[in-house]
Amino acid sequence: MEPGRSPPLPYPLITTDADPQRPGFSPNQAATYFGCFRVAFICYTSTQDFLRVLNFMTTFSGHDLSCIRGERLVFQGLNFAIEAGDALVLVGPNGSGKSSLLRVMAGLLKPATGQLAWNGEPVNDDPEEHRGRLHYVGHHDAIKPVLTVSENIAFWAGLHAGENDAEVAVEKALDILSIPHLAEIPGRFLSAGQKRRANLARIFAAPAPVWLLDEPTTALDKASIAKLEEALAEHRAGGGMVILSTHMDVALENPKTLDLAEFTVPLTPLEAGDMML
Repeated sequence: MEPGRSPPLPYPLITTDADPQRPGFSPNQAATYFGCFRVAFICYTSTQDFLRVLNFMTTFSGHDLSCIRGERLVFQGLNFAIEAGDALVLVGPNGSGKSSLLRVMAGLLKPATGQLAWNGEPVNDDPEEHRGRLHYVGHHDAIKPVLTVSENIAFWAGLHAGENDAEVAVEKALDILSIPHLAEIPGRFLSAGQKRRANLARIFAAPAPVWLLDEPTTALDKASIAKLEEALAEHRAGGGMVILSTHMDVALENPKTLDLAEFTVPLTPLEAGDMML
């Protein structure tokens, strides 16, 4: 090898070859992922290393977002941007729009103005693809009372991982949150904390780069919160993104913070009176 030259890549970086044994990218795909990045100076020793570098070049952003609930303008002029490996914590008083913003990010609520983007491309161009890249866990636990914990998690795993991989994925998710003993218990017999852990388990049952979590520590004990914190750290280390709202301290390394109070539209005296009724 000539001095000063990088060692060869183990497979073509840009290729039109569809051979799965030699993964590569078409010129258009490469332009999308890399832009002007000088990839010639990167040496990948494995497919996993290659994919990890790709993951860490991902961005999720929102520009000039506003949200209307009912007839009330909840927030306006809101911007955010996070990259792979980031954590964004949403803070603000009750009613400032934290839950609404998470629903906007998840594609469950359409913003009144502005847009979301993935790597600079509007997510509205392909809403189904956007939904496939995220897990959203809201206030209400999506646990069907007639199904067992395993069956509940398997349902969500099947949507992302496919039926063939669901069984292994369910076992992994149960282990992460230390609830394998609940596997065959129907949802209607679970306590509030058990339901919360079962609901959170579905984000571990299938891969998705973005986790949107609304008050994830609600009804969890200290041991379960510690397990969740470990899982969040591992997800970020692999290039995943975490966006969460919480009124409790959650151990996160170097998180970004978005205070929705800065974008909240003050209530009129009439609106404030209606909320008190």
